[in-house]
Order: sequence, then structure tokens, then C-alpha cells
Amino acid sequence: MNFKIFAELVELKAKTASIFPFIMGMLYSWYHFQQLSVKNMLLFFISMLFFNMAVDILDNYMDYHNATDVHDYKHETNIIGREKLSLPLIKGLILFFITIASLIGLYLAMTTSWIILWLGLFSFAVGIFYSAGPRPLSSLPIGEIASGVTMGIIIPLICVYLNVYNLTAFDGQLIGQVVLFALPSACAIANLMLANNTCDLEEDELNKRYTLVHYLGKPNALKLFQLLVLLSFFVTTLATYLDIMPWTVYFIWLVFPKIWKNTQRYLKKQIKLETFPLAVQNLAIFVLTQTFLFFIGLLITVF
Repeated sequence: MNFKIFAELVELKAKTASIFPFIMGMLYSWYHFQQLSVKNMLLFFISMLFFNMAVDILDNYMDYHNATDVHDYKHETNIIGREKLSLPLIKGLILFFITIASLIGLYLAMTTSWIILWLGLFSFAVGIFYSAGPRPLSSLPIGEIASGVTMGIIIPLICVYLNVYNLTAFDGQLIGQVVLFALPSACAIANLMLANNTCDLEEDELNKRYTLVHYLGKPNALKLFQLLVLLSFFVTTLATYLDIMPWTVYFIWLVFPKIWKNTQRYLKKQIKLETFPLAVQNLAIFVLTQTFLFFIGLLITVF
């Protein structure tokens, strides 16, 4: 297995969905509490990345395992079948990444707060059952919510508390502020999943995967896609107004025309190789700009 195949197997290009919420969690910790734990952040980043890769490998494995024979997905589309990858190797990689991520997570919980353990267990459960089991979350109409909440909200929540567990209680005020601050990213991440499922609707139905798009229908799924784009910008503005994020984040609206243009192009046709990259681009533009503007605001506040 070369690096190119490995990168596709672990969906390396999609790691934006977890890395930027992680960075935003660090920025939030410094902006509100002026405290960062470099050791905790490094360990959590490794744990988060390894588990994320394990979930993506598991997702590819389960798609390969559950693919029906009514089309050529198993041997022509899926990375495992297409590249004739060793199934024992795939299982070994999943076990390795989950084991390392679990040991690091347990160490962090033991040295900080057991709240981290419960948040981690929730994330692990969602990640594993997202792909595994008789009815994986990814094949149900809650897949978008599961991915958006776990990566968009739980990651920054864990990140924040790993930095400030000795300064503040894990109470409703902290949770509420972090959720509001993280909700725009969660919407953007959920939208990526929604776009993916919209493009894959026919193929998913052949594989007996009945996602949210199956129940909504494509026209309503496209309306929801637009709504989530708008919601991510308006919630960001509200969080900035409430000083949960610095005033510089108001400038997130500068990228709205580009994201809206991409959205309109995607709405015209939903083709995986042709227009799905527009949804990926939207997520990257939004989270990168939000993170950059938060960082600039933090620098202005400090200096």
C-alpha cells in the first residue's frame, strides 16, 4: 500500500472537518481563559486524528463488506476492492489506530477530568456505530447530525476543557457558549455529509442505505443545504455579537459571496466528481476563514 492509496483509505482530504474545530477550541481557550496546555493539545490531536482515520477505514471496510451485487461498487469504486487491499491488513490498521487513540484518551482523562472520558466514550460510540452494526448511523437519517455534532461540537468541547479543566466548572454556561461558538462549524460539516449523501442517493439506495436524503427527497435536501449555509453565517454573527468570538469574525461575511456562488452551482446538479468538490471547498473556505479571523482578533486582544 503506497501513500496515495493510504491517503484515500483514511480520507486524508476530509480531515479539515476535525482539524479546524480542534484549532478553534484552542483559540477559544486562550481568548476566554488565557490558558493552553501544549501537552494535552498534542496528545489529544494524535488521539483525535488516529481515531478519525480508524473510523474512515472502518467506513470503507463496511461499505465494501455490505455492498450488494446489483452494481460494480464493491470491486470498481470502493478503495479496498479496487486496489485489492488485504482485509487482515485493513482490520489490523483499524485495531491499531483505535487502540492508540483509546490509550491516549484514557491517559488524558486520568490526568485531567473524568468528564473527558465520558465525552470521549460518546465520540468513540458515534464514530464506531457510524459505520458498523446492522444499521450504521451513516445509513440512517441521523448521519448528518451525528457527524456534525461529534466533529463540529464535541471536538472543540473536549479541546476547551482539556485546557481549562482546572479553571472552570463543566457547567451549563461553558457548554452553552462552546456549543454556540461551535455550531457554525457543525452546520458546515453536516452540510458536507448532506451533499455527499445527495450525490450518492441512487447508489446508496441500491446498497440499502436510506439516508436523510432518501426521506427528504432531493428537492428538500437541496433546500436544507442552502439553509445550513445561511445558518452557519448567522450563528457566527450572533456568537460574535455576544463576544463569544472576537469582533474580527464579523468579516466572515466577506467570503459569503464565494460560498453562495459555489452553493448555487452545486444546486444545479449533484455529481460526485464534478460538483461535490464545491461542498468540500465551501467547508474549507468557511472553517479556514473563521479560524483565521478568530486568530487575528486574538492577536489584537493580546497586543
